[in-house]
Amino acid sequence: MEINLSDIPEEVQQAKLRFGIVGNSPALIAAVSRAIRVAPIDLSVLITGESGTGKEFFPKIIHAYGSRKHNKYIAVNCGAIPEGTIDSELFGHEKGAFTGAVATRKGYFEEADGGTIFLDEVAELPLTTQARLLRVLETGEFIKVGSSTVQKTNIRVVAATNVDLLKAVEMGRFREDLFYRLSTVHISIPPLRDRGNDITLLARKFAADFAERYRTPQISFDEEAKQLLLHYRWPGNVRQLKNVTDQIALFNAGQTVGTKELMQYLPPSSGVYTPAVASSHNAHDYERERELLFNMLFKLQNEIDSLRKEIKGDHPVIDNMPKSLVKYSPAVDPIILTPERQEVETMPATLEETEKETIRRSLENNGGRRKATAKELNISERTLYRKIKEYGLE
Repeated sequence: MEINLSDIPEEVQQAKLRFGIVGNSPALIAAVSRAIRVAPIDLSVLITGESGTGKEFFPKIIHAYGSRKHNKYIAVNCGAIPEGTIDSELFGHEKGAFTGAVATRKGYFEEADGGTIFLDEVAELPLTTQARLLRVLETGEFIKVGSSTVQKTNIRVVAATNVDLLKAVEMGRFREDLFYRLSTVHISIPPLRDRGNDITLLARKFAADFAERYRTPQISFDEEAKQLLLHYRWPGNVRQLKNVTDQIALFNAGQTVGTKELMQYLPPSSGVYTPAVASSHNAHDYERERELLFNMLFKLQNEIDSLRKEIKGDHPVIDNMPKSLVKYSPAVDPIILTPERQEVETMPATLEETEKETIRRSLENNGGRRKATAKELNISERTLYRKIKEYGLE
């Protein structure tokens, strides 16, 4: 699925042209539009997406369309700086602060004062550095390594990661307060496999760029090869597609490339992928999964509410905080559990348990008929089969 060019706002078209962004998939256009929209508002932005999806373009858009565009823009790869020197790189150091500190040095936050700093791979920051970063975001203050003097900086932070930060928070590897401070505005970059015809557009552009740069005959792809491009998983995303196209452009210069030639450059371990945007029937499997969870929670909440209506003398705190939907258990006076209340109190405690329980009940209600169960849950039979196997409900 693609958006018609006439439906794309002019400012989005200009941003794509300016920064060399190729593609018209709805998710990509939405991400560019979101970056332009937030640019004039001085908020922290968190950009998420798999490695190789092109996250580095979006902080540039935010800087170029914001009020800081005439000041410095500094990009920092947090994963490429050793843990022992990351604080010095970001915040600077005083002479003699550590072995090798032969002179006072400014850090990136001081150098970019008044501008924008892009923290790529922000999840790789050590916890001690995360605490320093949080202070800068909250107060604009920092202290150089080896100094006791508090300095001020006026800076906008845009961060990016290919890591699920909420899971990192749960595992204690990323500060929860920093996560919420960084993700004031969230921009999600779609993986290449979900961008439909953008894949062939990019492959054609990379082939043309290679031919122009090295003055070689340009390659083209036949229809079968194009279908293979669309149905390959692309674990390395745009970066991998460029690498593959450059290799083909070199060794198959001037040829019309078919599936036989293309397969030589695709690692077989990644397998074939059915793209979410290949048809409206299979659109955005992630969204369908999320909708499934929401539907399950909604149905479960209705069941809880109907049970509560039959229970007399409900405790107000418990009634307003169903244990099946929250992890936190408030301190309340002990209450006697009736059989009905026991059923409510022992509802599944996690989304996975909720999903499993809802599927199990629906299967029972429909006599094990999977087609009827999938229809009741508003999901595809394919998804239902996978969930049944995953939860051992066969």
